[in-house]
Amino acid sequence: MTTATDLRVMDGNKAAAMGVLLCRPDLVASYPISPQTPLLEALYRASAEGRLDAETVEVEGENSALSAAIGAVAAGGRAFTATSSMGLMFMYDAYLFASGQRVPVVMTVATREQTAPHTVSSGQQDIMMVKEGGWIQIVTESCQEILDSILVAYRLAEDPRIQLPVNVAYDGYYLSHLSEAVRVPEQAAVDRFLAPVGQGKRPVLSAAAPLTFGAFITGDLYTEYRYKHCQAMQSALDLVDALDGEFLAAFGREYGGSVETYRAEDAEILIVGMGSHCGTLQVAVDALRAQGVSAGVARLRMFRPFPRARLAALMRGRKAVGVLDRSVCFGWGSGHLFVDVKAAAADLGGAIPMVNFIGGLAGADLRREMLERAVRVTAARARGDQGPEVVWLNLE
Repeated sequence: MTTATDLRVMDGNKAAAMGVLLCRPDLVASYPISPQTPLLEALYRASAEGRLDAETVEVEGENSALSAAIGAVAAGGRAFTATSSMGLMFMYDAYLFASGQRVPVVMTVATREQTAPHTVSSGQQDIMMVKEGGWIQIVTESCQEILDSILVAYRLAEDPRIQLPVNVAYDGYYLSHLSEAVRVPEQAAVDRFLAPVGQGKRPVLSAAAPLTFGAFITGDLYTEYRYKHCQAMQSALDLVDALDGEFLAAFGREYGGSVETYRAEDAEILIVGMGSHCGTLQVAVDALRAQGVSAGVARLRMFRPFPRARLAALMRGRKAVGVLDRSVCFGWGSGHLFVDVKAAAADLGGAIPMVNFIGGLAGADLRREMLERAVRVTAARARGDQGPEVVWLNLE
């Protein structure tokens, strides 16, 4: 097992920058927007100091940043970009182009609320607005996981069976500006981990072997594109689970693949969440376990493609399920994660009491006592108590 590491203290943005440096990109294209700007500053500093051997392209907006990355990857390179909130919205046409043309670019998203009302605060609404854009989406809990997930993202994106772009998302401010101990792996170990993918492993634009990129198509061929895209997305579920074991062997850490569980084996109720607040949720579960509440946690790491079968298996036999959301699905009057979890529960063939908790919008705290209340409410639903399907934690 290769576990040699350099232990450092860094915030989430710097952890992301370190992950990018270790993956040796050929191009970094960027446009600053809070709260991911310090990530780009760290990469520019690395370039100025000779630690990043890549083209750095400073563009006039996010759409051009992603477009430049698309061009670099289409030509056979490895590219990276980053964004947040309204910047993600501004690049949406390039976002769809990257996935539809199967361009394996990696982009981090320091998640942030959307306007209006105007706010520059943490929330997961931005990644929810693009969840059906055809990208793989990984959502992290810690600074360490940000770095590690970028390594995994390139293995996923560039795998010949996948060939799709990947978002690595982390909660803006709560992770982007939080400093934690992070183990930085050796460059040689990362090189070995990424060796199965990279240059020479996929079709690229080349004068020696001309091909059409971005062709206009209709009808049956368009349908075939969509079918193969969906197949590749579903293949990513199996691959991310397999890579978890490979990552453990290479670096001594594991995350459970698409879903990480905590004290869920014997739990009567399950709380499903995604993002940095899941650490606080684990503390809440520990406190209530000591009081006899049989609760566990399922933390989704991969939101797209959605781990439908794995989550359904985890929910089977539970007396109730609670779902924590930091976003709002206006069409359903609930959180986005809740809609997907409820759909997955339908595969079980029987009704499980479910309750949605929306909180942490626009940087509002999700304190331990609030999450303890969410667990208690879920336990009450397991006993047959009635109540609203959606609970807005920060309004109580």
